[in-house]
Amino acid sequence: MVNAEMHISEAKKLFPVDVELYGFDTGAGMPAPQDYRDFPHYFKPGLYKMDPDLLKRKLRFAKLVLGPVKETCNTFISEYEPAPIGCVFHDLDFYSSTADALTIFDADPAYFLPRIYMYFDDIKGTHVWAVSEFAGELLAIDEFNRNHAFKKIAPERSMPVYYPDQWWTDQIYIYHDFHHPQYNVYVADEDQIAHENQIALR
Repeated sequence: MVNAEMHISEAKKLFPVDVELYGFDTGAGMPAPQDYRDFPHYFKPGLYKMDPDLLKRKLRFAKLVLGPVKETCNTFISEYEPAPIGCVFHDLDFYSSTADALTIFDADPAYFLPRIYMYFDDIKGTHVWAVSEFAGELLAIDEFNRNHAFKKIAPERSMPVYYPDQWWTDQIYIYHDFHHPQYNVYVADEDQIAHENQIALR
């Protein structure tokens, strides 16, 4: 969160926007894995324990939301009434925690942009971790897509083009709410001009 605050501060020097930042954590480290989908061969309870008070003292404007993600994602909107959400970083390791976190998209679409950039930290892993699409974050994404006809989480396919040979590009996804009241609003003037200029230079 401290690093994210730094980047937000730099972005605000370039763009006339305000940004709210919220971080979700148990404050007590990893909970117990529920079953094989949470990679119990790689994670044990208590890993990554943090000091909430120390972190809060380091934060300038971000807010720390403490508690099990299943509970905090259920009450977050009503408790904090955040600005429309435009970006979500997932670093939850578990299938169960990621699935719980994705329930936030059940809230009123007024609290979300029609397309939301997302980062999933735990879709690669290590040779010991042995990540697959049958567990962890990848399984949670797949089940979310199968359970929602008009809300989908899909890979962001331009990143490898703009940032070739970068390891993180296939960890960027976009949440699409096809029934969002603003999904079909035209937003591409500048992008279309840039695209036309690229074609003209070929």
